[in-house]
Amino acid sequence: MTQRVVILGAAGRDFHNFNTYFRDNPDFEVVAFTATQIPDIDGRRYPPELAGSSYPDGIPIEEEAGMERLIRDQKVDIAVFSYSDVSHEQVMHVGSRAMAAGADYMLLGPRHTMLDSKVPVIAVCAARTGAGKSQTSRRVAEVLREMGKRVVAVRHPMPYGDLTKQAVQRFADFEDLDKHEVTIEEREEYEPHLRAGSVVYAGVDYERILRQAEQEADVVIWDGGNNDMPFYTPDLLIVVVDPHRPDHAARYHPGEVNVRMADVVVINKVGTAGLEGIETARRITMELNPEATIIEAASPIFVEDGAYIRGKRVLVIEDGPTVTHGEMPYGAGWVAARRYGAAEIVDPRPFAVGSIRDTFEKYPTTGPVLPAMGYGAKQTAELAETINTAPVDLVVVATPIDLRSLIEIDKPAVRVRYELQEIGEPTLADVLSKFVDTIPLSGEPAA
Repeated sequence: MTQRVVILGAAGRDFHNFNTYFRDNPDFEVVAFTATQIPDIDGRRYPPELAGSSYPDGIPIEEEAGMERLIRDQKVDIAVFSYSDVSHEQVMHVGSRAMAAGADYMLLGPRHTMLDSKVPVIAVCAARTGAGKSQTSRRVAEVLREMGKRVVAVRHPMPYGDLTKQAVQRFADFEDLDKHEVTIEEREEYEPHLRAGSVVYAGVDYERILRQAEQEADVVIWDGGNNDMPFYTPDLLIVVVDPHRPDHAARYHPGEVNVRMADVVVINKVGTAGLEGIETARRITMELNPEATIIEAASPIFVEDGAYIRGKRVLVIEDGPTVTHGEMPYGAGWVAARRYGAAEIVDPRPFAVGSIRDTFEKYPTTGPVLPAMGYGAKQTAELAETINTAPVDLVVVATPIDLRSLIEIDKPAVRVRYELQEIGEPTLADVLSKFVDTIPLSGEPAA
């Protein structure tokens, strides 16, 4: 008998699980997706152009809050958990709700969801959001380019607009960002790669994306999102852990899967974490994966006009995912404000409006910093209103892109940047040098 399925997701892993496992599978009928983490994604449909011939009307996307009603009303047999960066406890709370409503509970693993590539794949993933995988991906790309390799970065999905139009997206320059009407979150991930000279792909249908990317790459870099598993079978898996949250590598899904599968584990932020956190991160890594190569790294902070911070009342804007579902109370902007002598870091919560206010309520672990949320024009406008309402002397912008190019800030602002810097040996260059010596590139036979 065909089993009826609901896929629990957040506009990313859920769509990929459907595409790779359920779309053309006669044993299952997907009756709905549910959505969480992403604002305003519910109430839409996964379009028939992507869903395939078995779903001529597409598939509805509902709020996860109504999961129990959906399971009962649609006589769902299986609920499939398909999003990332949640505690093991939360995974099973969702499972308990699904089972109590009458459904079986399912997790899909790498074997059924990873796609094989015709060119080598290096995947960069993490134990938690905000560990530093983006700067690690950029460092990997930099080293490979120095070796003369053509690098294409494929980014974990963030499809919050027209899903049909976003099926396959290729970004070669900044004009492509405007053409595809990307959100702040997407721009933060794509723009640094473009600035460094890498082509970036993203979208919804990652089989089609891979086949297109293969045509212009010696190496594909899978640039992971949250702490999700790779969508492509990696020839080399690099996983970043955060010593500020050292035990999270063993407590969050699917970050623990990544650490256990990793070839290389980067313990990042050793310049700001305490010795105890660094040693705990190392111990847990070795317990989960004693065969992994361990690299220590820092994410040094670079501040334009840092002296201008001294004595000022400042508003700090941080990378959104890091301080929301990543559960970090602060990021590089807060560190820079303290380091450069801000008189006060002003809490933005009393001045937050609309969905920005809702974000603080949904993620109470966020500290006195402003998450750079911008999943659409309305939320971007609410972000700007929150910034401009706050009574401060200066805004410290610590997002991966310069927000001043996207929104009008009516007060002085300084930019904080951070890049990966390996500490000691081995380095990523050491690891990648051995990797390219053993994997065929550009049609050449393996060494």
